[in-house]
Amino acid sequence: MSERRTRRQAALAAAAAAADDTPTISDKEVTIMNGNGNGQAVISSDSKVDSAPRENIFLFWPNIIGYSRIVLAIASLYYMPLHPRTCSILYSVSCLLDALDGYAARYFQQSTKFGAVLDMVTDRCTTSCLLVFLSSAFPRWALIFQTLISIDFASHYMHMYATLAMAGSETSHKAVDKSRSWLLNIYYTNKTVLFLCCALNELFFIALYLLSFSSPLLSPQLLKPLGDTKAAAIQTGAQVNSSVLRQLFTNPYSAGALEMARANKMDSTWPWIIAGISAPVMALKQFLNVLQLVKASRWLAEGDVKSRREAGLPKKKGGKGA
Repeated sequence: MSERRTRRQAALAAAAAAADDTPTISDKEVTIMNGNGNGQAVISSDSKVDSAPRENIFLFWPNIIGYSRIVLAIASLYYMPLHPRTCSILYSVSCLLDALDGYAARYFQQSTKFGAVLDMVTDRCTTSCLLVFLSSAFPRWALIFQTLISIDFASHYMHMYATLAMAGSETSHKAVDKSRSWLLNIYYTNKTVLFLCCALNELFFIALYLLSFSSPLLSPQLLKPLGDTKAAAIQTGAQVNSSVLRQLFTNPYSAGALEMARANKMDSTWPWIIAGISAPVMALKQFLNVLQLVKASRWLAEGDVKSRREAGLPKKKGGKGA
C-alpha cells in the first residue's frame, strides 16, 4: 500500500512540475489568432508604444503662412488690372511672408518637404502671373517676359529633379556643393543673399507694374492723356488706361471710368527709382536661373553617362551569322 502511495505521489508531483513548465498567458501578453487559426502573434505590453501625438503636416505654422500667401496673391491678382496701389500692397506682403515661413519652420522645428515645395510653387506662380500681366501691359516686350517665365520654371524644375535623382530625396535642393557652382552655393546657403535677390527681383517687376499705370514713356498706347473737355472730372494731366477701361465700360470717359482713373492717378517718380535700383539684382537673378538650368542639366547628363556605363551600354552588336 505504501508503495502505491509513493508512486501516486510521485505521479502527482511530476504532473505538478509539468504544469509549472507549461507557458501561460500573463497579464502582460495578448495572444491574437488570425482569421484561419493558423498562427498567432504574441504582443507584449512591455514593448515600446509610440506615444507621440499624431502630427498634421498641413496645419504646421509655416504651411499656414504659405496658405495665407496664396490668399494674398489671389487677392492681388483680382485687383491687378485696375487698382495698382491695392494690388502692390497685397503682392508685396505675400512676397515678404516668404521670409517669415522659413523663420517659423526653424523656430517651431517644422521644416517639411511639403512646405518647401509649397513655398517654391507659390513663388513661381505669383511671379509668373505678374509677368503675364506685364506682357499684356507692354506688348512690344511680351517675348522678353515670356522668356523669363520659361527660364524660371525650367531652371527650378530641372534643379529639383536633378537633386532628387542624383542626391536622393533626403537632400534639400538648397544643398548645392561648391564644386558644382560656388555662386549657386552662396545664393542658396547665405540667407541674406537669397532674401535680397528674391526681394529686389520681385520689386523690379512691381515697379514695372506701377509704371504701366503712370508712365506714358513706356506704354503710350495704354496710357492716354485726356483733354479738359473729356475729363472735366479729373485733374489736369491725369492719365487713363483707356484700353482696360474699354473692357469694363462702354464709354471710357463715362463717370465710372473717370472716377476710377482719378483714383488710380499716380506719379511715376518712385517706380522709376525703384526700378533703377533693383534692375541690376533682377539681372543677376535671371543669370542665376540660367546657371542653375545649365548646372542641373550637366548633373543629370553625368548621371546618365554613369548609368549607361554600369549597364554596359552601348552594347556591341554581334557579328552576322554565316
